[in-house]
Amino acid sequence: MSAPAAPPCTLVILGAEGDLSHRKLMPALFHLTHDELVSEGFTVIGVARKEQTEDEFRQSVKRSLAESKEAGPVDEAVFARFARRLTYLRGDLDDPVTYRALRQRLEERERQDPKPQGRLVYLSIPPSLYPRAVEHLAQEQVAVRVRDPRAVPWMRLVIEKPFGRSLHTARELNRLVHEHLSEHQVFRIDHYLGKETVQNVLVFRFANSIFEPVWNRQHVDHVQITAAETVGVEHRAGYYEEAGVVRDMFQNHLLQLLTLTAMEPPASFNADAVRDEKVKVLSAIRRIPRNRVEEYAVRGQYGPGIVEGKPVPGYREEQGVRPGSPTPTYAAIRFMVDNWRWHGVPFYLRSGKRLARRVSEIAIQFRRPPHLMFPQEVGELEPNLIAMRVQPDEGISLRFETKVPGIDLQIKPVDMDFSYREAFSGPQHSAYETLLVDCMTGDATLFARRDEVETAWAVVDPIIEAWESRAPTSFPNYAAGTWGPPEADALLAPGHPRWREP
Repeated sequence: MSAPAAPPCTLVILGAEGDLSHRKLMPALFHLTHDELVSEGFTVIGVARKEQTEDEFRQSVKRSLAESKEAGPVDEAVFARFARRLTYLRGDLDDPVTYRALRQRLEERERQDPKPQGRLVYLSIPPSLYPRAVEHLAQEQVAVRVRDPRAVPWMRLVIEKPFGRSLHTARELNRLVHEHLSEHQVFRIDHYLGKETVQNVLVFRFANSIFEPVWNRQHVDHVQITAAETVGVEHRAGYYEEAGVVRDMFQNHLLQLLTLTAMEPPASFNADAVRDEKVKVLSAIRRIPRNRVEEYAVRGQYGPGIVEGKPVPGYREEQGVRPGSPTPTYAAIRFMVDNWRWHGVPFYLRSGKRLARRVSEIAIQFRRPPHLMFPQEVGELEPNLIAMRVQPDEGISLRFETKVPGIDLQIKPVDMDFSYREAFSGPQHSAYETLLVDCMTGDATLFARRDEVETAWAVVDPIIEAWESRAPTSFPNYAAGTWGPPEADALLAPGHPRWREP
């Protein structure tokens, strides 16, 4: 591998027997070990309630790797190297004694290797436990403030989304974290930003001079950002009932995609410069008054239907969901970015569960030519369009008009397509691999800063508050396996006749 190994550190995973740890973190760490992107001094301490020995913990991890779609075949020699790095500490995450034992384990580990190294603590736990875990980590001096971001040894804290459930709670959590840690020590993780295709949005825009001159209101008609899922709530009904689609997808994933699409070029490619520009975009998004939310946003909930040829229940029939639940599983929102570059250009964002296809993409539709000299028989021309596919078929396509071969004049839209899978045949890194290495090296470019999180909540809070204050009367209003409620079409302005069906 061309990248150097991350500096030595001890990674503490609070909640090491949880779903996130087994499905995402352990496969990512296994791959990093395989590719020698973690140093020989790298160690993992898993902390969980389960009563088990370290060997049993390692075998549990091995079973997870074997079942993982991301891990692939488990190489025994690589796993032997990986297993030596895994240790386990049994404890209740609500008990200060657990954190005291964790500090002792860390100090013992650090004495074994006299070279200065870092501590990385990952909160792989329910968000309701974040405040107590941060307090215990600080009180037992597992997490300590480091004022100089270049200092070694270092200490960093990784916090999963959702970071709060409203602007008020996000501010409270930020206040608590900053009582004990400096901002450069806090890594608020959004796995969408670790995806190669999401990072490529910046490269596509700012490394190619043919696109940036037309990336503005003079040439762009509108932008559609879609994150569609075919699955239902699965085993997350308890969380989803509290969150809903706006907290789950818009406040973080979709607004992140919007900022990368709309931001100005940063002065340099470093964490603060990139995040400064993203915050400017969020600050420029027009705030939607609570009494006008229906003009800008549509909510939906799936009913029974057919997905991939199989009948599936409606949301209210899912296990763990309240009868008559008002929780939205679909939302479509029109955002306006009131700045010089984007004034008057709508950004249409939508996300939902049990939709027709699993797909995430950013589609930039350009304005039609101002004058068409072709005969009327040619018909209405399709507008040019750039579609950046985030998942699952990662790539970029450019749609333009061309003449159909023949004597008469016929015009047809065609796509010029780039596929990551076809262009790059080497090993691919998952989003969590990229983000974990960035945590270890201290590169915060792909992580949300305090003001970024709070500004994003300020954008979506009025929508959430308006919907929670008025119960929906039409749920369920779309069948599973469709593209969502027909009411979403009303959001599209004249001249934007339809949502894309990628």
